[in-house]
Amino acid sequence: MRKSWYHLVSGVALLTMTSIMVGGSADAGDSRSASRMAAASRSVVEDLASSGNVVVLGATGSQAYAVSDEADALARMSASQLAGQRVIYSYSGLTPPASLLDLISHGQAAGVMFFGQNYRSRTQFSRAVQKLVAANASPSNPANAFPLLLMTDQEGGIVRRLPGAPVSSEKAIGKIRPLSAAVTAARRAGTGAARNLRSFGLNVNLAPVLDVYRKAGDFDDRYGRSYSMRPVVVSALGKGFIAAQQRGHVAATAKHFPGLGAATATQNTDKRPVTIRLSRGTLQARDEYPYQAAIAVGVKLVMVSWAKYPAFDAKYPAGFSKAIVQGQLRTRLGFGGITITDAIGAHALSSFGSIQNRAKLAAAAGMDLILAAGETPAEGVSCTQGMATVYRRSSASAKAAFQATVMQILELRKSLPA
Repeated sequence: MRKSWYHLVSGVALLTMTSIMVGGSADAGDSRSASRMAAASRSVVEDLASSGNVVVLGATGSQAYAVSDEADALARMSASQLAGQRVIYSYSGLTPPASLLDLISHGQAAGVMFFGQNYRSRTQFSRAVQKLVAANASPSNPANAFPLLLMTDQEGGIVRRLPGAPVSSEKAIGKIRPLSAAVTAARRAGTGAARNLRSFGLNVNLAPVLDVYRKAGDFDDRYGRSYSMRPVVVSALGKGFIAAQQRGHVAATAKHFPGLGAATATQNTDKRPVTIRLSRGTLQARDEYPYQAAIAVGVKLVMVSWAKYPAFDAKYPAGFSKAIVQGQLRTRLGFGGITITDAIGAHALSSFGSIQNRAKLAAAAGMDLILAAGETPAEGVSCTQGMATVYRRSSASAKAAFQATVMQILELRKSLPA
């Protein structure tokens, strides 16, 4: 089950506090309304504490209640800020544009994804990261106490956005014999990835790939992105990489759920719609198998595929499908962490309309973070606008669910180094 975003409050208390935060939602520029909202949430906690629904922390000289930093930040967010806290932005060039820095400083971004063209030298890249971190610390950002999610694709082999570890591809590691030696190599790769990304100031890696490939030269194998054709091997090596990387304080992302291992060389969701015509039994027994180990070891994020899987959902690609996100990943496998889309601008989604509409569909399916990887802040703004519109028109219970998602994202950010 997905963990509660407010651990010390009972279910009844959660609904009461949420209704006050929803009713008091203020525009970003209205600091007085924001202050009233924060005071109101604390007042609710005080009332609940007297009835035993909230744990009162020990204090002398003043009352101290279990009002989390996350709840306090949430109480001060407008609809646009709440929506922006579910978007990962990207940009082109070597310096973050002023528009992106402004969005971050006003609490309308959860993080940033980097590509190879954002890097020229360690000094240049470090300065870019420092600008983002400084914008996040702005007093006008309600989430300034939480590190940005700063991420990239550092899988190993040719799929590396930054120089350095891991050098070996997943395919190369998967060929090592015996399996115990391959596991050691996978752990070493995870450790190296964490050290490398932390040295650049990053705290999330969009890796490892847990696809179980089918044929030599297919979508995953041609770029060395799959450990093996055997689910048990992918499971063991993926688990080793994830555990080692997360011990190094870099969150791992298992991808591409429920699996792209059967995709042919031309079935690339970045370029065109893709349909994976496998039976439910095959998908669950073979393609979803490695995710069981990843979830067991505590993987922080799971990226969901943009392919269609008719055995689960004949209408929607996986990232728009409640049957897959909620049914397979959340309910069947018990994943309680953060879900993240693949690139929202992917051509696989061309029949689903605008970026705004795609963000709405992904959020409705249960995707937590929207990856606006189009290398322009405008794409992320479209995602934010779409979800903010949905939020404003939602019922109180839907608003509460939206806020719960933002709360869990803030919890993830709080657990990671700045």
